[in-house]
Amino acid sequence: MRFRRRRRGGADGPTTMDRESASVDRKHLEDFVATRTGVEGFLEPRTAVTEVTILLVAVDGEWTRRRVPSAQWAHNWANKLGVPTYDAAVVGYPQRMREWNRRQKDAGA
Repeated sequence: MRFRRRRRGGADGPTTMDRESASVDRKHLEDFVATRTGVEGFLEPRTAVTEVTILLVAVDGEWTRRRVPSAQWAHNWANKLGVPTYDAAVVGYPQRMREWNRRQKDAGA
């Protein structure tokens, strides 16, 4: 994974870490939505370790997670695709995701 520094807002603006593969991540998320049913998005806030992420969960519990530029970007992106989004810090994660993880573990995946 390669990172590059990019300044936003001028010479004295905050420095952010942007991944060169942002378009690959967006494509992955769009492919996930297009090939699964009942997908919902769960926004995860920025932490000391990671930037804002979106967790997509399909109706069967299969899931994927990718970093996104901002929570607002994720909401707008999801709205365009018809994917409902929730704040994971408020609503938590769906039980079907935990059940999918357990099934994968039991199957030896």
